[in-house]
Amino acid sequence: MHTKPESVRPRTARTAGLLAVCLVAGLVTTTVSSTPSAAAALPSGFTDSLVVGGLDSPTNVAFAPDGRVFITEKRGLLKTYDTLTDTSPTVTADLQPQVQDFWDRGLLGVTVDPAYPTRPYVYVAYTHDAEPGGAAPRWGDECPTPPGATEDGCVVTGRLSRLTVNPATGVATGSEHVLVTDWCQQFPSHSIGTITFGPDGALYAGAGDGANFNSADWGQQGNPCADPPSAAGVNLSPPNARGGALRTQSPRRPAGEPVSLDGTIIRINPDTGAGMAGNPFAGSADANAKRVIAYGMRNPFRFAFRPGTNEIWAGDVGWVRWEEINRIPNATDAVAENFGWPCYEGTPTVSAYDDANLTACESLYTGGGHAVPYHSYFHPDPVAPNDGCPTGGSSISGVAFESGSGYPDTYRRALFFADSSRGCVWVMRAGANGLPDPTRIEPFVTGVNVPVQLLTGPGGDLFYLALGSGQLRRVSYPGGRNLEPTAVATANPTGGPVPLTVEFSGLGSSDPNPDTTLTYAWDLDGDGQYDDSTADRPQWTYTTPQAVDVGLKVTDDGGLTGTTTVRVTAGVPGENPVVTIADPTAALRWSVGQTVPFAGTATDAQDGPLPASAMDWQLTLQHCTSSTSCHAHNLQSFRGVESGSFVAPDHEYPSFLDLRLTATDSDGNTGTTTIRLDPATVNLEFTSYPPGAQLTVGTVTQAAPFTRTFIAGSNNTISAPSPQTLAQGLRHQFTGWSDGGEQSHNFIAPAAPATYRANYQLCLYNC
Repeated sequence: MHTKPESVRPRTARTAGLLAVCLVAGLVTTTVSSTPSAAAALPSGFTDSLVVGGLDSPTNVAFAPDGRVFITEKRGLLKTYDTLTDTSPTVTADLQPQVQDFWDRGLLGVTVDPAYPTRPYVYVAYTHDAEPGGAAPRWGDECPTPPGATEDGCVVTGRLSRLTVNPATGVATGSEHVLVTDWCQQFPSHSIGTITFGPDGALYAGAGDGANFNSADWGQQGNPCADPPSAAGVNLSPPNARGGALRTQSPRRPAGEPVSLDGTIIRINPDTGAGMAGNPFAGSADANAKRVIAYGMRNPFRFAFRPGTNEIWAGDVGWVRWEEINRIPNATDAVAENFGWPCYEGTPTVSAYDDANLTACESLYTGGGHAVPYHSYFHPDPVAPNDGCPTGGSSISGVAFESGSGYPDTYRRALFFADSSRGCVWVMRAGANGLPDPTRIEPFVTGVNVPVQLLTGPGGDLFYLALGSGQLRRVSYPGGRNLEPTAVATANPTGGPVPLTVEFSGLGSSDPNPDTTLTYAWDLDGDGQYDDSTADRPQWTYTTPQAVDVGLKVTDDGGLTGTTTVRVTAGVPGENPVVTIADPTAALRWSVGQTVPFAGTATDAQDGPLPASAMDWQLTLQHCTSSTSCHAHNLQSFRGVESGSFVAPDHEYPSFLDLRLTATDSDGNTGTTTIRLDPATVNLEFTSYPPGAQLTVGTVTQAAPFTRTFIAGSNNTISAPSPQTLAQGLRHQFTGWSDGGEQSHNFIAPAAPATYRANYQLCLYNC
């Protein structure tokens, strides 16, 4: 460890050369929170309208030059809509066999060739369900124990591919053209992310570190990615470990060692996947090094180009303290920015890595050559004063620039950014120099159900994907070029015995703009899709007892929409199924790695006992930063089963599990029940001899003695910085831990209370 005031070392500006090269998920991380969805809160004068609903965990959207809209679903489906008003999507490609949809892994990125449809290519980025050098599927959409999702990890890779699409149908033809397969990922988060074209015609992609998110990771848990200095299967240890999160620093490895793409942004040829000429390491013999333009990021899940420039602005998902917005001033130059992860997070060093005396970090501390974030925000603090958004858990999950919108002039050239854990979007207005000004941040959209992407689209409006609500939404300013129409729907009759024939009308709908023609799209069967009729006065017959919220969407000539619903009651609707979770019960206290069986039943007044095919389970991890602030990670789904089992995951405390069972009867009525499952916990004491030593446990450093609470069976990191000034103000050096571990090592939290003591001895002249 290198002496420093309060673990803070200022970062230096970007520097050319190998040591200057640098460049995070879920969920973004790609996460699911309890934030409500649908219409969110906006500044005065703005509207937030639904464009596409009924999506299954949407992760990314891309607008094609010909008006098509491509949307990815996390499970591995790529869908296309002919226009923004199309209500009947086409499945462009089903990639589910090769995609691992587990925790924050899945199909997470899509972009369209700028010359589409002349060049009829769509590009996708996903978690490839295969080990390095292996074939898919390896694990399926789960991770058995062993190896355990958060113990030794189900190792997978990332993949970037090009699909050829028939412009007339929107369906992919021929085989998948793989451009890059790499991005070794041991743990189920910080996977692949954004792919986009730059103004130079090159294809850009980013990905996270694939490392442990619960504790410091330098390759000490099996080293399955074969990071140096040892072979796969050999645990790495300080000071020379270069695995785990340190893969993000791989461009700084000694000559001849392999370069990883984890934690980087790459710039490649969209036809071959090779690094572009002029890239910072174009002269390297390593194919991956040739691709890298920036590195040293934990998870650059979403990034965007500032319009009219070659600048990349990347949101880097932080660990426990800081979220970053990083700026690459020129993505086409010969400089590779190094943003410092895992040695730095925000401006401070990361004590869990600093205290381990890792050469990869120590050389960065003393030699410099890393880039400061353009802006960062602290997890416990509001992003903007009085923004009304939650604090604590944070995951920056969207970056976009205003470009050609009808928004007020004060929004010109502004930067928008989102946080999926906080459920908010903010605007950073441009300053006098034209760049976004961190002193001018304000809330823009609040109360969003897990925003995972921001982008500008038709009309220059800001669009966002809400993963939690399964929606693509559009933020417009009615004071601009167009005004949103108002939908009005009537039904005659609104109820009666089955079969019930109902006549609907949307003729009461209106648009405030003159000479505008409205088009109609109806959801007459209540399935959330506006694909049943385009008439202004449709008719529909209901043959089974049910209560249906019939939806109407009207669209004006400018593409703005308005929606409404009208309730129709056909016959006597059946009651919702009664759902019971028999096992486990709330009395369970689970430990990490424990196999937990589950079983449930569902009965219905009309159908009687429901079969297993009617039941769906969802396991969710609630990650809490306090007793009142939690955000959710969907871990695993179990569809069409009445019983099964899962392995309790590893995560820092406080956290707990929600297990939800939903049953659907023959009428489409649903019943749901959820049980909260709390972990078994243990209090562990950390002491030193002499007393008062600064010890690092996980991500927090404090003076011993102290006590922490852990989930039983969890894997944690402890470190004893050395040397330190202790008794009588004299220098002492570390001699050993009471558990026999190395100066920095991992330990498994036991079931019973225990004490871990760090021993030091006086060293007057040699430390």
